[in-house]
Order: sequence, then structure tokens, then C-alpha cells
Amino acid sequence: MTAPPKPTLETLPDAVQIAPDDDVAMALRALEAGETIHVAGHPIDVTEPIGSGHKVALRPIAVGEPIRRYGWPIGSATRAIGAGSHVHSHNLHTNLKAEEPYSFVPLPPGDPAPADTRWRFDGYRRADGSVGTRNEIWVIPTVGCVARTAERIAKQAADRHAGRIDAVLAFPHPLGCSQLGDDLDATARLLAALAANPNAGGVLLIGLGCEENQLAALLARIPAERRDRVRSVGAQISADEYAAAESAIDELVAIAAQDQRTSVDIGALRLGLKCGGSDGLSGITANPLIGRVADVVTAAGGQAILTEIPEIFGAERLLMQRAADEPVFDALVALVNRFKRYFIDHGEPISENPSPGNVAGGITTLEEKSLGAVQKGGHATLTDVLAYGETLRRPGLTLLEAPGNDAVSTTALAAAGATMTLFSTGRGTPLGSPVPTLKLATNHDLARRKPGWIDFDAAQVLDDGLDVTTDALMARICAIASGEPARNEQNDERDIAIWKRGVTL
Repeated sequence: MTAPPKPTLETLPDAVQIAPDDDVAMALRALEAGETIHVAGHPIDVTEPIGSGHKVALRPIAVGEPIRRYGWPIGSATRAIGAGSHVHSHNLHTNLKAEEPYSFVPLPPGDPAPADTRWRFDGYRRADGSVGTRNEIWVIPTVGCVARTAERIAKQAADRHAGRIDAVLAFPHPLGCSQLGDDLDATARLLAALAANPNAGGVLLIGLGCEENQLAALLARIPAERRDRVRSVGAQISADEYAAAESAIDELVAIAAQDQRTSVDIGALRLGLKCGGSDGLSGITANPLIGRVADVVTAAGGQAILTEIPEIFGAERLLMQRAADEPVFDALVALVNRFKRYFIDHGEPISENPSPGNVAGGITTLEEKSLGAVQKGGHATLTDVLAYGETLRRPGLTLLEAPGNDAVSTTALAAAGATMTLFSTGRGTPLGSPVPTLKLATNHDLARRKPGWIDFDAAQVLDDGLDVTTDALMARICAIASGEPARNEQNDERDIAIWKRGVTL
């Protein structure tokens, strides 16, 4: 028997309806006025040009009527919309409200997903039980005044120890002084958490001396079981900070160079989940694919971390009904309402999202963006909620407090303990983080145009289906977790950004 031809974008439907009761479908190609397309077996006469990634109405929609995508409302119609019309910012508006009451209505318990035992990677076992995907020396300044000093120290050490460990890297930042109270505490907490990431085989903290973020206090925040891999240098009290740093890094390299990769189950992976530069395909290809991977990792006893709290507004109830228990639910409610209050206190609407690039790609409201974004969390039980700068505590899916900003949120994921981050993008970005940051293109065009940025073409989902594409992505993840460089590493895109919320002195 001859196998049926593999579907391509040319043989796929013209538009995709996600849920059976959705009022819109998403165009998979540019649609022309006057043509007839078929969606879920029904003909639709297109009445105006509709760009790829944008929405077409499947039925007439009255003014004020909610419009559903993913089976949930993404806003309401601001004018009458005919079947076959373009549905976007000109005729659809958000329904998001400020702080809301929520009730704990958990989903009925289901059978746990079976662990997929096929997937393993070669990682570095740490004394605290964690496993790193890299064995690097990280140079972390306490304050921006010694940020360039840290960079020079790391560059000299990288040249000196090339080949002995995976890398020597500095993570400069502008903060650590002229901060007060909670804002200063958040900076210190974030840096201490970053120093405990399993990918760091050793850490050098370099301080100036007069800053608010004092070196001794920062050291005290690092877990005791990690401190044998940490050294510190105070620039103002050292006769030669470069010589002192050289000696400290030499000690750390001598320790880390003894570490060897060993084969571990995929449940040892700590996976960050992120999206940026989303488009209309994000919720159809890359984000559901990342959700599948998150389910594989958590079913094996591993940990996945979802963040970008403003980008769950409008979809938070999907996560709330998956909370492991009422305390986790209460923590999630408090986090969502606290973040909404953060917007309100600054006089900003909570719906001030999506970005211009998102809108150009076909996303209209924050509810629509959020419903696509939360798919990165798969179907795993939500087991924990962390404040910014806190680190992983439990297996399963964790929600982490951080904004949607790409640099800030990827840094927060690494500080929470992620040893790899999956980053879906429809528009493309070269940005990286301290850990391997795999870029998944939501569409074939981006993957073709920017091969130097993209690690995986998630639009394969449209050609081969989720099962086949999940296996292909899992193989890529295991290879990179075992040492193959991600694109951000090849491009030396390894930066941090700290969330600053307080007064600057």
C-alpha cells in the first residue's frame, strides 16, 4: 500500500478553527475578498482581504456579543460583524477588568499522564540533587559600578581556561545601589538565586564595597550547600581586584573541571517556558508544542516554570482550575490581583498589551494573547506559585512572578532554577539568557529567514502533527541539554535584566 502524501501548507485548510464553538478561525495564508474557503467542512465567503495569522468571522456577530477563540471569549464586538469579515482591533475590544473575585473550582481528578521513558540527557549532577545542562563559571557583580570589571575578569578567565569547562561568563547589570526597601531586596534575592542555578559549576561574586547590595549579605542568601562553589572579591578592599579574581576563578575551575556529564532521566530537567514576539500562529503551533514538552518533563517528575503574569490575564481561570490544592489556588489569585494592582497604581490599564508586533501578527486583545500563551503550561497540575527571585521547590508546573518583558522574565526563569528555556516566537528575536534559550519559530517563514536565531521550526506541527513534532523537539532538547550549543550560546547572547520597581536615589 502506498503511504498517503505528507500534508504541506498548500494542502492544509485555508483557516483553522480551534474549538468547535469558536466564532472565528485563523487564516493560514492571506485571504482575498470574494474567495470561498472551507473551515471545519463549512464554506465561508471572504468579504475583505485578511492577512495570514489574522481572524475571519465564521458567522454574523452582533454589537456587544462576546467573540470566542480557543473556546473562551477574547473580547466583545464593537460593531456588527458579518460572516467572512476580518475580526481585529477595528471591531473587537477587550473585556478585561481590574481585580476580580475567584472561586476554587478544581477540575475533576484525572489519571496521571504516563512517564515517557525514552528521553534522557547527559547532565551534571550537583550536591543539592539538581542537574545542570552546563558546567560554567559565572561572574556576577553586586552592583553596576563593577559590571565592566566583571566582564573583563570573565574574558581573561575564559581565554585562560578554554576547554576545561563549558564557559566563563559575566552577567553585568546596572543595579545594586541607589535602591531602597523591597526594590533592593528583590535585586539581592534575584542575584543570589541566579548564583544557585545548577548550570553554574562555580560562581564569583564581585562587589565594589560601598553599595547597598553588600557582598556579605548577598553571600548569606545563597544556600549553604552551594557555597563551596562560590568565591567573592571586594574591589575597594583588594590591592588588585583582577589578581584576586584570577586566583578565585582558578580555584573554581579546578573544582568544576572534575565534574563529568552522566546520563539522567528527562525528569531531571528544569524547563523555563517563555514566548515573545507572538503572532496568530503562536497558540496553534509553538505554544501547544511547548505544552506537550512541559507535560513530558513533569510526567517524569521534572519541573516546568510558567511566568509573564500580565500575559495570563484573561486566561487565569484555566490555571486556577488546575491548582493542586486551595493554598496554591489562593497564592495564584493573590499574585494575579497583586499584578493587576501594580498596573492600576501606576495609572495604566491592565489590558495594555499586546505589543505592536503582536497586533501586526494577528493578535487583537490580551485575552487572546493569554489564551495562546498559557498553552505553554500544557495540562500538568499547578503545584506551586513563586514570588520574583524565589527558587523551585516542588516538581510539576510552577507559576513564577515576573512581567512579560523578555529580558526580565528569562532572567527570572534562570534565577528560579531553569536549566533550559523554551522560547516561542512568531516575529523572531536573538535574545538569550544565562541558560540555553531555545527559540521555536511559530511559522515556516521565520524559520527560513532567521536560521541563526531559530533552534526549531514549530510550524512542523501543521505538516506532521503534534505527536511527531513533539518527538522531534524532544530529541533536539536532549541534544542541547547534553551539550550541543543553542543558538543564543553560539551568538553569545547571554544577558540578564533585573526587574526594578522602586525609587532610584
